[in-house]
Amino acid sequence: MKRAISNVTTPGRYNYTTYLILIICFPGLLAMSCKKDDGPPPPVREISQEIRELIYFRGDEKSETVLINVQSGPSAEFAIYEVEDIVNDYNTTGILIVNVHQAQTLTPGILHGDDFTLEQAVNHNDESTEMLAKVVNYFKAQDRTVYVFGGSFGAFVAQDLIAKKGIGVADKYLIAAGRLDMNEIVWQAMAEGRLGYFENGADPVILPEPEMDVDERNLNRIAAGFAMNRYTELYNSFDDLSQITYVYGENDEAVGSLTAAEVQFLQSKNARVIIGSGGHDDTLSRLVPQGMNLAFGIQ
Repeated sequence: MKRAISNVTTPGRYNYTTYLILIICFPGLLAMSCKKDDGPPPPVREISQEIRELIYFRGDEKSETVLINVQSGPSAEFAIYEVEDIVNDYNTTGILIVNVHQAQTLTPGILHGDDFTLEQAVNHNDESTEMLAKVVNYFKAQDRTVYVFGGSFGAFVAQDLIAKKGIGVADKYLIAAGRLDMNEIVWQAMAEGRLGYFENGADPVILPEPEMDVDERNLNRIAAGFAMNRYTELYNSFDDLSQITYVYGENDEAVGSLTAAEVQFLQSKNARVIIGSGGHDDTLSRLVPQGMNLAFGIQ
């Protein structure tokens, strides 16, 4: 026969043990509670309505990584198709892809009516750069990794972002088919509403007459407002540009090839430079995928 175990306890022993446990554990529990209360709240990753009004996006809005596309042009059309192309052409799993409005896409009516002065064009460009900076800063403030990609006209806007807000405003940059120091004869012509192009990516040719349509003349002036900047001078105070990957074509008929001086400047600041032998469109279609992989690890 097994011996029965009594359920009777010594009076007062239970209370004493309980008090002892509470005395020993209470400071630890209090510390845990304080640590929990004092810790940072979890990041809020839903995109605010204010930012939604400035962007088009695809992907999970709570993603840790954001790729911001600075659209080409200049155009009055909000190029949401550029985001769709990135989503369709690349593996963007876990990445939020964003396109940001520019002054002339957010308010196309500014192009109508009278011809811009160059000063007016520059003011509109400042609005575009500030919108881009606002979106970049918004996502960076949420402790996300932010990449910036600018091709063609978008290259000039992305360069202006860096010049005005610093190289550290985003984590990494891919700039394609742009120029650091555009030929003066070309941007001066654009400021007059005219177009120019480059033979063999080197020799500028200026069309004699301005565009017939006022909207097109004003878009040319918007392009001039960025192209007039000398980015080798604006970037000279930066010790390191290793966050930049720069892609260009030696026969770019639209903006011209980077000069030897421009390439040397980028390399002296530790930027990665990818050179192709093609023209403007060929650079964007063939070299940008290589740049996406090297700059952002996106394939």
